[in-house]
Amino acid sequence: MLISGTGLIGTSIALGLQDLGWETLGWDPNLDALDAATRTGAVTPIESLDAVTLGTDDLLVLAAPPSAVRSTLSELETAALVIDVASVKAPILEVVRTERFVGTHPMAGREVTGPEAARPGLFRGATWVVVPDGANESDVLAVEAIVTGLGARPVRMAASDHDAAVARISHLPQIVAAALLDGAHEVPGAMDLAAGSFRDLTRVAASDPAIWMDILTANRREVMDAVEALRARLAALANSDADLDATLVEARHLRASMGPELAVVRVALEDRPGEMASVGHALAECGADLRDLQLRHAPYGGGGILTLSVRAGEETALRSALVAEGLSAVVPSVEAD
Repeated sequence: MLISGTGLIGTSIALGLQDLGWETLGWDPNLDALDAATRTGAVTPIESLDAVTLGTDDLLVLAAPPSAVRSTLSELETAALVIDVASVKAPILEVVRTERFVGTHPMAGREVTGPEAARPGLFRGATWVVVPDGANESDVLAVEAIVTGLGARPVRMAASDHDAAVARISHLPQIVAAALLDGAHEVPGAMDLAAGSFRDLTRVAASDPAIWMDILTANRREVMDAVEALRARLAALANSDADLDATLVEARHLRASMGPELAVVRVALEDRPGEMASVGHALAECGADLRDLQLRHAPYGGGGILTLSVRAGEETALRSALVAEGLSAVVPSVEAD
């Protein structure tokens, strides 16, 4: 198996497939990224895509931004099964020349990039879109088996449906996060007040701008449609209290439907060794199902607030365990801050 593009996603795929017994070769035009992926043990490096001859039993993974994937596919001819993992699909399918290509998109990632951030379990529990447009059914089934082996859930979607969907649940949020930060920065003192909800809403703004410009440009038409729809929706909500109230109620229900109901426990951490170890011991003692955690450092050094999200109903036991460890823990009465 050959990975072309040894960033976060490509290296994580390589690590995951290694755990399944695959031999993984790697190439990247960025030699620093290739060296880093090699040091992690994820790939054996090769000098170029032409350095090896791939057969019908081989897999080539194009793990690069949409423009780079399009450039490669416009010239690529190989007997191997080829997949890509770019977050735009229709523009890529337009240039495919090789006979055995299946477009895919793992709905997983991190706000940090690069092979150093890669991990084999990155895709566990994630949805992984598989696009059957123009592909052989046997190749689609083979790709779905690989996706399942990496711990993800394969979901078939047409390329056009995929691009419209990700414009609204991934690409638009990236633009909104940037706009929110830009607007807050213009108001004196606002950034100093930013707490959990604002940090959650803008987390993705920490992603690589160059990569996102490539993605947003490739999916420009769908992204612009999503922006205009949001603009119209915000204008309507600003002019009608009734619509605003109804939308807030509906949004709460929709958000709850996205996963199990969660409860939040906040822990005040002191600036001293062993605080996180005490939190870990408390979690182990009470058996709470930790679903998410965030650490907000104190702005002027020393300690911070650790927010733990657990399944609803487990927050009381967790708080008691944390207090038993000598930590200051509270269960907020409201989620907004």
